[in-house]
Amino acid sequence: MLALAISLASAFSWGVSDFLGGLQSRRLPVLAVLAVSQPAGLLLIAALIPVIGADPLSADKLAIAFVAGAASLGGLGAFYAAMAMGTVSVVAPIAALGVVVPVAVGIAAGEAPNTVQLIGLIPAMAGVVILSHEEDSADSGVARRAIALAIVAGLGFGIFFTGLDAAATDRPGWAILAVRVGGVTTVAAALLVARPPLDRVSAALGVLVLIGAFDVLANALFAVASTKGVLPVVAVGGSMYPAFTVALAHGVLGERLAAVQWTGVFLALLGVAMIAAGS
Repeated sequence: MLALAISLASAFSWGVSDFLGGLQSRRLPVLAVLAVSQPAGLLLIAALIPVIGADPLSADKLAIAFVAGAASLGGLGAFYAAMAMGTVSVVAPIAALGVVVPVAVGIAAGEAPNTVQLIGLIPAMAGVVILSHEEDSADSGVARRAIALAIVAGLGFGIFFTGLDAAATDRPGWAILAVRVGGVTTVAAALLVARPPLDRVSAALGVLVLIGAFDVLANALFAVASTKGVLPVVAVGGSMYPAFTVALAHGVLGERLAAVQWTGVFLALLGVAMIAAGS
């Protein structure tokens, strides 16, 4: 029970971070949001390393973690942009299907897929189809872009999960730090190329720092939960983060979904939980 409670706390932290990031991306350029939240998270994870522990990493694992961080940053950018233009309650469950990527990588490497995972693909895909169809029928142009970005976000998150799993040790402090360095480096490179306006960042500085703090807190809580219980239980708890994002969109933004859309949300989250449980 303790492991599940901690993993649900990590899901809550991820859900809040994602919601706030999407909300701020409606007011600021996505790169501006990432330019503050990512470095803030880097500083916080550096401070948390003595708490969560850090086993030495080989150069190969450091490189994998760095690339995972870059992929995560790309996924976050696409996710924030999708939430800025689309329905948060639809975008979040679609992006959560990134958990399929580690399963696909495992199958490609010769691993036999878990029966629960294979069954979970059915409601997951059904949920995405329902959500995509219903969202697309509302405003085709914007909705299609939001759905496409949510899928890109899922791919980025999936690569992140795969890379972090390959690089992490029992005490994953250095792996998480390397992931964040990869994200911050990618943001810096993107800022040099795109040069978005940053004049309004100071007014939202506190919220942007909070986004990075919740993100890192989620990573740390999930790492701790994985040491307190079996992975299937921890993975299911952690995979519930879109539910918190959807709840916030419903309560704060007043988003209202039709019954068929709620069915899609339920099926997508059920599929995510089953795929995570089989990992």
